[in-house]
Amino acid sequence: MTLIFPNRSRSFDEARKGVRFTGYDGMFEVRFLVEEAALGSAITQNSSETAYLNAFDAARSSIQEAASRAYQHRRGNNFTLTAADFR
Repeated sequence: MTLIFPNRSRSFDEARKGVRFTGYDGMFEVRFLVEEAALGSAITQNSSETAYLNAFDAARSSIQEAASRAYQHRRGNNFTLTAADFR
């Protein structure tokens, strides 16, 4: 099946300094974390939760494309997307 993203929710992970979101392959949930560096130059060490979430929202389509590519290469249920995944 194809990975889809019907749920637009996302959350800030303060401990990992990134944004978490989910995709679905049929009935299976696939969890993703987008690392700080992958969110672009708008994010700095002192950025707020709101800044992280806004950066995610601004890049949502490219993030979902990168997530789909990562999932196609290695089926699993937990992925961390780094800046390298967006090149």
